[in-house]
Parts: sequence; C-alpha cells; structure tokens
Amino acid sequence: MPATANPERPAAVLVGVDLGAPHFDRELEELGLLAQTAGMQPVARITCKRQAPDAALFVGSGKADEIRLLAETQGAQEVLFDQALSPVQQRNLERAIGLPVNDRTLLILEIFAQRARSHEGKLQVELARLQYLSTRLVRRWSHLERQQGGIGGRGGPGETQIELDRRMIGESIKRTKERLAKVKRQRQTQRRQRERQGAFNISLVGYTNAGKSTLFNALVKARAYAADQLFATLDTTTRQLYLGDGQGSGRSVSLSDTVGFIRDLPHGLVDAFEATLQEAADADLLLHVVDAANPNHLEQIDEVQRVLREIGAAEVPQLLVFNKLDGLDAARRPHALKDTLAQDGRELTRVFVSARTGEGLAALRAELAARAQVMADTAAPAAEDARGLLPIGHNHGLHPQEFNE
Repeated sequence: MPATANPERPAAVLVGVDLGAPHFDRELEELGLLAQTAGMQPVARITCKRQAPDAALFVGSGKADEIRLLAETQGAQEVLFDQALSPVQQRNLERAIGLPVNDRTLLILEIFAQRARSHEGKLQVELARLQYLSTRLVRRWSHLERQQGGIGGRGGPGETQIELDRRMIGESIKRTKERLAKVKRQRQTQRRQRERQGAFNISLVGYTNAGKSTLFNALVKARAYAADQLFATLDTTTRQLYLGDGQGSGRSVSLSDTVGFIRDLPHGLVDAFEATLQEAADADLLLHVVDAANPNHLEQIDEVQRVLREIGAAEVPQLLVFNKLDGLDAARRPHALKDTLAQDGRELTRVFVSARTGEGLAALRAELAARAQVMADTAAPAAEDARGLLPIGHNHGLHPQEFNE
C-alpha cells in the first residue's frame, strides 16, 4: 500500500549512495529536510554502497529497477538523489524509473529560488540556475534526437534548437554576471564607507539551521525571518549592535547575518553568492554559530571551515557560538558557558548560548565588547600615525595640555 501522502506536496523517494565518503548520512535526514523545505513529502528512503558511481545510471541497473518498484509501491511522483548527477545519468535514470529524477544540487537551487527576496539574492540564484541548466540542455531536447542529421551533416532541428538555447542561456549568464558585478561594486563602496567610519564588522556564519537569524534577532532586536528549517534566510542583513560596558558607556558595531552553509553546497552557488559571502571574508570577526544540540555538529563545523577557506575567509578571527543550549539534556550541558576548542591548529574561544531563551547572551555581548575594544585600541595609534599627528617621540610642538584637549 502506498504511504499516506499530502496531495498538495509531491511524494518523493530519497536515494543515497555510500561511495566511501566519511560521515555518510545513512538515514538521509538532511536530504529529507531539504525535500520538505522545497515543498515535497518523502515517502520512502533507500541507500546502497558502491566503490564508484555507475557511468550510465549512477546506481547500476539492478538498483534502478529496485528504486522504480519502490516508487510505484509508494505512489511517488519524483526521485531525489543525495549526490550530484551528471546530465547523462539523470536522463538515463528517468528513462529507467519512469519518473522525474533530480539531485541534491537542483533541490538546493529550488529552495534558494523560493527564498531569495532581495534583488541581489534573486540575481545570484538566477545565475546559479542558468549555469546548472546549461549543462542539461540535451535532456530538454531529447525528444528531438531522432531528427538530428547523420554523420558529417550539420544536424537537424533538434541540434539547431539545442544550439539556440545554449546561446540564449550563455547570453543570459553574461548579463546576470554583469548585473552582479555592479551589485558587488556597490557593496564594496558600502564596506569602504564603514571602514572610513572605523566600524567593527561582525558576520554571522554557520551551518544552515544552526540558529543564526534567531541569534541575530536576539542581539539587535531585529525582525529578520527565522524558522526551524533549512535556509530560512538567504539575503544578508546588516544592523548596528550596541555593546554596553556596564559603566554607562559602550560602542556600536556592525552585525551581518549571512546565508547558511551546507554539505556539498554546489560550487555554482558558492561562485554566485560571492558578493554575499564577501561580507564574511571582509569581517573583522566571524561569529561561527553551531547547533550544539545536533549530534553531527563537529562535521558541520568542518564543512563551514571548508567553505570559509574556499571564499578566502579562513584567516578572519573566529568566535565559536554554540547555540541551542536549551536543547541539551543535563548530561550534555557544559560545565562553563565559556571555554576553548581546538580548530585547524588554533584555539578558538567558545561561548554557549540559547538565542531562544537568552541564556548566555550577556557573556557573548561581553566577549564582543572586549574584542571590539581591543581592535579600537590597536587601530587608534595607527590611524593617528597615518595622519601624521603622532610621529614617534614628537608632538609637533604642542603643549601637553593642548594636545590632550
């Protein structure tokens, strides 16, 4: 009997192939969350182990038949793979199974397309979608293959249509890249303005659904969209965060919430979101938000660090914020709300918080205030010296009282 499905949410069979990669998701939990976020309902899951992908079907003909039977039994309308499929593998699987077959890459693209709100975000998603589609034109026009010309011929209408679409998509990619370059220049101008104002820039980074937006809202009293789902927010939001020192004074810093990272984030999306992720690379401090209640949080930290290296942000100072403290049982709660954790050969300060209940936020604010003050103390002499006001050992003849005034 088919599994009970919501008619408004297409039923999908989830497929994962263990190719020997570490931390293989045997339960396909993350793929299931991605499917639900994209508006589908997982009704069955199947995994297998292979030394290498099959060139034609990725899983082999026997497993493809098993997936087809499972999809028929469960009344599925689509099959989703947890790995990236080549255009040929995708086309062959659709023929063998008799249903639309899509991969993790397209699933993430679909979610991003649904969630992008800003002009920049929509441009970034459009570029990634076009780049993905450009490799799959042969699938779009497979019904015209029989019309292609013979050996030595120019080709028939099918080939002509493929060439036309390829050129149109190529032109669209070029235009979208040009528009994104303009947005990037505008962001650079905004960053230079913040630098001239001497702002201390903090960026929130972390694995998707770690609670970045909830923490952002708790710190700056904003109303950025936050939900218990993957990629709840895509567009970078920047607000001023006031850090009091408990003595009636304090300072403001710039806090930015960025898109969440995920395992096997498509390279096209990393490239397309370069302008947004540049906020992280140009920050003075990264708040690396971690879902402390997730049993795989160490693997998620490694994945975030990998993406940070890819975008040139690996050397930016980091503060680990282990969020969702309220989700830990008594046995797993830390002895102290602040300690250190070794990461990539360096000791990183770690603070435990609950953005939902507010526990630990005071300690986090104090740590941020201390770091902002250290940077201000370090930057002030350099700025004065750059303006020629404080050459070493000389005060331009100013009387000490005049100088202090």
